[in-house]
Formats: sequence, structure tokens, C-alpha cells
Amino acid sequence: MSRSQETIDLLLSRRSVKPFTMVEPGPDDADLELILRAGARVPDHGKLAPWRFILFKGDTRAAFGKVLRDIYKVEEPRADESRLKIEEGRLLQAPLVVAVVSRIVPSKKAPEWEQVLSAGAACQNMLVAATALGFVGAWLTEWYAYSAKVAEALGLGENERVAGFIYFGSPSMPKDERERPALADICTEWKAG
Repeated sequence: MSRSQETIDLLLSRRSVKPFTMVEPGPDDADLELILRAGARVPDHGKLAPWRFILFKGDTRAAFGKVLRDIYKVEEPRADESRLKIEEGRLLQAPLVVAVVSRIVPSKKAPEWEQVLSAGAACQNMLVAATALGFVGAWLTEWYAYSAKVAEALGLGENERVAGFIYFGSPSMPKDERERPALADICTEWKAG
């Protein structure tokens, strides 16, 4: 099989996996460096690097889980203990979690929208790189990606917001497939006049 065919097969088979099904091992430091380098290799009009990465490995996952629990308790005062335990264990579902932070850099050359799209491309590149290395991943944006208190705990600046939390690990079961849109339903060809 040619390398180009391998790349196409990888792109056509990449699939998100629920974090609670991920197991050890996660990416080691060498794998993580490749994943992050792939994330930083996206289109970046103006060379602004309008993204950055916050890593949660080992014990930091549990420590940040306590932060999530405390914030959730304040934001959702009716949450019961079982829900608070879910929030506390959220980052422990996978061996590695990377928060991708979209940061808007003042620029006349690259509008804000392009910078946000670049951060999204960084997320996707990391997922594809992890898949190529034999890992699984999931890009999540749940309540904690939008919480001002979580942003503060992450040390985000006023020009920053979470593009997503990306979970990485090894598969514990075969990846299932879901139906994808038919190209005829999502593609049109523009015609003059």
C-alpha cells in the first residue's frame, strides 16, 4: 500500500472514542511531542500561533478534577454527590488530556474567525496524529470548556477560550462506526448565473 493510500485510509477511518472506554497506555513523552508538533503544524495566517496547549498527565488529572468538582458545585448548587464524583473523575477517564486554548492575537492580517479556525485545525491534527500512532482520542467541549471559573483556574487571558479538551488513550474495545452524511446531501457545485 502506498504512503498516500495509508494517509487517506487513516483520514477515512479516524473515529472519536468515548473517554470512559480509554485505557493505558496513553501517549508517552515522545508520542506526545509528535502529537503536539502536529497540532502546531496547522494553517496559521500571519504566523500568530493563535492557540496553546495545557497538558493534564498523571496526578494533575486528579488535582484538576477536584477543581472541576468545586466549580461545578458552585455553578450547579443542586448537584448531588454522584454528579460531583463524575466531575471530579472527568479527566481520569483517559491517560492524557490536552486543553487546546484558542487565543486571539491582534492582527490586521488574520481576522479573529481565521484564528479560531486555526485552533480547531490544531485539535483535528492532534486527533489524526494520535490515531496514526495507534491511540484513540475524543475532542470534547462540555460545560467546563465554557465556564468562566474553569477559564480562570486554567489561567486563561481575556483573549483566550477553550477550543476543546482532547482525551487520548488506548482502545479497550474495537471502534464502532457511525453513519456519516452522504456527500450528495452536503455538497453542491456553484454555477454562474
